[in-house]
Amino acid sequence: MLIVMNHNAGKKQIEAIIKAVELMGYSAAPIPGSERTAIGVLGNKGYVDDATVRALPGVKEVIHVSKPYKLVSRDFHPKNTIVKVAGLEIGAGKRPVIMAGPCAVESEEQILKTARAVKASGADMLRGGAFKPRTGPHTFQGMREEGLKLLSLASRDSGLPFVTEVMSPDTVGLVAEYADMLQVGARNMQNFELLKELGKIKKPILLKRGMCASIEEFLAAAEYILAEGNPGVILCERGIRTFETATRNTLDLAVIPLIKELSHLPVMIDPSHATGKRSLVPPMAKAALVAGADGLMLEVHPEPEKALSDGPQSLTLPGFEKLMREIDRMISFIEG
Repeated sequence: MLIVMNHNAGKKQIEAIIKAVELMGYSAAPIPGSERTAIGVLGNKGYVDDATVRALPGVKEVIHVSKPYKLVSRDFHPKNTIVKVAGLEIGAGKRPVIMAGPCAVESEEQILKTARAVKASGADMLRGGAFKPRTGPHTFQGMREEGLKLLSLASRDSGLPFVTEVMSPDTVGLVAEYADMLQVGARNMQNFELLKELGKIKKPILLKRGMCASIEEFLAAAEYILAEGNPGVILCERGIRTFETATRNTLDLAVIPLIKELSHLPVMIDPSHATGKRSLVPPMAKAALVAGADGLMLEVHPEPEKALSDGPQSLTLPGFEKLMREIDRMISFIEG
């Protein structure tokens, strides 16, 4: 339920509404606006009788929201959210942000070389995995804290903030010590204890869509983070699992305009994981930007043929440089 206040409602009237909601056994989330304040009612598992609050002074209208996600919904937050990452602004109306780097940190030489190269080509952020969730237990699992230290070194050297994946609630604190933004991978999208823990920190979160998740489940996962107090969530489409086997996953570009209708959160696209094929990454990256994506997450490796993970989908350094030139021309054309 959303309680919309009159434009001239005072502080005491708003506080009275919040108190009334709490007396009903629910949580109240004030949402200040440029013209009026709205108050979201959270914690209900069904219809809420609005008679108690509808007649209180200052109330303009009461809107019943049936979605399982509320804080994520445009009903609660009509304006686009801009997420700030180490000075970068990500969201609608801002220039698309490009995150680039290897799937996994493998060595100091590898991550430094990649960071310097993607920065020179125009990337805004560095990406790289220190903790790697892999399908098989015998594959490379990442360098863990040593990988975080190398990412931090490459970040300082290149001047690029970095994003890296966190896999469990007990490592949130450790990863947050190093990273500018924490990533929730597709396999952990519904790791609810992890999402709750991420909601308690102040760092922005990149939440990837699960490979079999519906849009409603995706947005509900983001709700877990916002409900704990962290509003800095960026949604990332990375392809879903379908009957098609010609590509690694099926890239669902329709989620960009659809999510922007449903939610105020920024939306990014990861065409590397979505396609699993180097040659398909550039066209799908550009298609995502045309569809309105707020940014891209691209895998780049100095020697993809020697990569310990995801080599076939990683762009070479020259390939990334070429793509960035094409993206710059395309954005300049779109911006007029």
